Amino acid sequence: MSLVFRILVLLGIAIPFLAILCHSFSLENPTDRRVLVLVDDLAIKSSHSLYFKSLENRGFQLDFKLAGDPKIALHRYGQYLYDALILFSPSIERFGGSINTAAIMDFVDAGHDLILVADESASDLIREVATECGVDFDEDPGAVVIDHINYAVSTTDGDHSLIAADDFIKSSIILGSNTVEVLKVLSASPSAYSANPKSKLSNPPAIYGSAISLVSVVQARNNARILISGSLKMFSNQFFRYGVEKAGSPTKHDKSGNEQFLTEISKWVFHERGHLKAVNVRHHRVGEVDEPSMYRINDDLEYSVEIFEWTGANWEPYVADDVQVQFYMMSPYVLKNLSTDLKGVYHTSFKVPDVYGVFQFKIEYQRLGYSSLSLSKQIPVRPFRHNEYERFITAAFPYYGASFSMMAGFLLFTIFYLYNK
Repeated sequence: MSLVFRILVLLGIAIPFLAILCHSFSLENPTDRRVLVLVDDLAIKSSHSLYFKSLENRGFQLDFKLAGDPKIALHRYGQYLYDALILFSPSIERFGGSINTAAIMDFVDAGHDLILVADESASDLIREVATECGVDFDEDPGAVVIDHINYAVSTTDGDHSLIAADDFIKSSIILGSNTVEVLKVLSASPSAYSANPKSKLSNPPAIYGSAISLVSVVQARNNARILISGSLKMFSNQFFRYGVEKAGSPTKHDKSGNEQFLTEISKWVFHERGHLKAVNVRHHRVGEVDEPSMYRINDDLEYSVEIFEWTGANWEPYVADDVQVQFYMMSPYVLKNLSTDLKGVYHTSFKVPDVYGVFQFKIEYQRLGYSSLSLSKQIPVRPFRHNEYERFITAAFPYYGASFSMMAGFLLFTIFYLYNK
């Protein structure tokens, strides 16, 4: 299969992190459930019903409203009314109620998720929201992605802007374990370019090939997730059922891969997949159980943490071999890989460095498709007290011998000098 859509060009790949502060997820159930859907026309509710039905079948509560409704709001009395926001209103010039670009970004800053869809009619408002998320559109409002090689054969499309895209991001966490039978979707093919099909090209296009992102995703530092698509029709019932014949290919598919792709990527955006949590961080001296208030230099210690992954229904042990812990003061003095018992428990042991000060146990875990983990626990390290040093140091034995031999020699010399005539 191939994905089929007419798409407004997105420039570049979405930035992976935004500087955001707080969290909104429940530790017990991080999946978004209350979703506000803002549309230009309520007819979209029926023309895109297959996509909305797939969300409702997974337990999401969709609240459809016109984007210009003067009564809409994302929060009331200091509490957010929704867990996620879907913007299917590419041509809206001004949102109704208290919603604007700042309100949407505050919504994301609070740890909520966003799906933003544009098309060739994208307004300045929609472009501004996308820019705030790290994605830019072509400055030419009439520009679309054109591909004279990887286009979908159509009796109505003469400008080759109906694209059969076939290049996916290589991540089973984002797109699921079942292979979507297409080649590339998040980036355009090397033969694609951005231009206005109604005007003649006088110069080579400035934006082309893999610099064009068809669908972009962003995960903020607070693990809020954003999806930005340049095609509203991509989500439509028509394109879900669209039979695909790619130019130059003898194979014709009865159905496009749009439905499977959008269903799988929505599971990632709404935290049904790829969401991690860390609990029960523990550390103590080897042979002890209780956590000390401070360590002494050269102490042997053990560190452990439990990491679980949300599957959409329950928490399962997360299994990986690349989780690391740092023993950190200005820079990491110790960096250790954590071993796992395959039941979610990660552990290691090491010797406290021979440096005293205020240290931190730190885990900064970032892996493609997964929510990031940032753990930090502070602990002071002290030097030996005056009565904790060894009474006799083995390395000093030569100096002890030299001192006693000198005293013995002086005694013998004194006796010899006093009593020998």
